[in-house]
Amino acid sequence: METSVVTRAELESSFETHRRELVGFCYRMLASPFDAEDAVQEAFIRAWRNIDRFEGRASLRSWLYRIATNVCLDMLSAGKRRARPIDLGPAQEPVVENLNMLPDVTWIEPIPDPAELTVARETIRLAFVAALQHLPPRQRAVLILCEVLRWQASEVAELLDSSVASVNSALQRARATLATANVQAPDPGEVDRELLERYVAAFEAYDIEALTALIREDATQSMPPYDMWLAGRDNILTWWFGPGIGCQGSRVLPTLSANGSPAFGQYKPSPDGGYEPWALQVLELTDGKVREFTFFLATDRLFPLFGLPARLET
Repeated sequence: METSVVTRAELESSFETHRRELVGFCYRMLASPFDAEDAVQEAFIRAWRNIDRFEGRASLRSWLYRIATNVCLDMLSAGKRRARPIDLGPAQEPVVENLNMLPDVTWIEPIPDPAELTVARETIRLAFVAALQHLPPRQRAVLILCEVLRWQASEVAELLDSSVASVNSALQRARATLATANVQAPDPGEVDRELLERYVAAFEAYDIEALTALIREDATQSMPPYDMWLAGRDNILTWWFGPGIGCQGSRVLPTLSANGSPAFGQYKPSPDGGYEPWALQVLELTDGKVREFTFFLATDRLFPLFGLPARLET
């Protein structure tokens, strides 16, 4: 009996050593850090309930991935997929009448950079995660396991109770689908800190000349949970200095990177004094300028996740 208790304790400890990489896997499957955490927790519950069935023929890690994959497939069985505004329709004019709010479950949500250092940063980018959502769930799992985590086709086949031929076929179809997606590669190398400092200074000063110099002419902007997105620097600045003028005077705080990209907490001036949360800004940089802005407005959910304060005083 004592050996059994020790073994269970050791296994429970081992569960935790795999938590962060499993969250990264489930996030790519589900496109929400909150859903990913729920999926991993459910996987651990199922594993604990069935621990007596774990016979050690596969590694504990493989067994947990099998369970986590099945949890994700169950969660995706309703057929709904998360997306970015850019995936749902064409760009619109920068007028307030085009704002249309959709439920939070519609949108891909950002995640603080995962800890799995062996996985390429590009595989957590918002655009890549959005492209994954176009794949059927089993194809999505195959592609993540083979292309991101570098599992062998035979290992994936065993995990999915499938054949190597079926896995290779699913992988080929998934690659073909992703090839049609417009996933732009980010700048390689280190993040341009000097550029980001200039951006923060220009945004807080609401300096149109400085902002114009920092934003690419073909830049885009979106603001989930609104489905409107803007194409082009001129339209973005028309919005900022028109319907979005309430952002003037904002404070911008650097925070944890989101999906491999620079991220900031934006706080708008409050009528009661101080500053209130407005958006988690996630930026994509290309050739020394900002190529894409995503302003996630669900601050009640995201600011605690990214360690940002609920309010700033004057």
